[in-house]
Amino acid sequence: MSQSKKYAFRVFQVENTWKTEITRRMTATKTIVSKSHDGFATEAEATAWGEEALQGFLGKQAERNKRKTEKHLKAKSVAAAIAAESSEFEADTLDDETDEA
Repeated sequence: MSQSKKYAFRVFQVENTWKTEITRRMTATKTIVSKSHDGFATEAEATAWGEEALQGFLGKQAERNKRKTEKHLKAKSVAAAIAAESSEFEADTLDDETDEA
C-alpha cells in the first residue's frame, strides 16, 4: 500500500459492517475525511476498496496539480512578456526624451 504523508485511509467496524475513509492530514493535529464508503461485509473488502480509492484519489490530485502548475507557468510567462515589453517601452521613451534635450 503506497500512502503519502498527507493522504491515507483507515478501516473500522461499525456495528456489523465495515467502513473505509480516505483521510487528509490538514495539520499535525487535525485530520479530515475526504471520502468515505461503508456497508462492507468484511474487513478485506473495505481494505481493498480503500487501497483502490486512495490510488484513484492520488491520481486525480496529481493531474489537478499538473494542470494548475501549467496554468500558473503560462500566466507567469505572459506576465514576464508584458513586463519586458513595458520596460522596452520605458527605455525607448527615455531615449527619445534625451534625444530631444
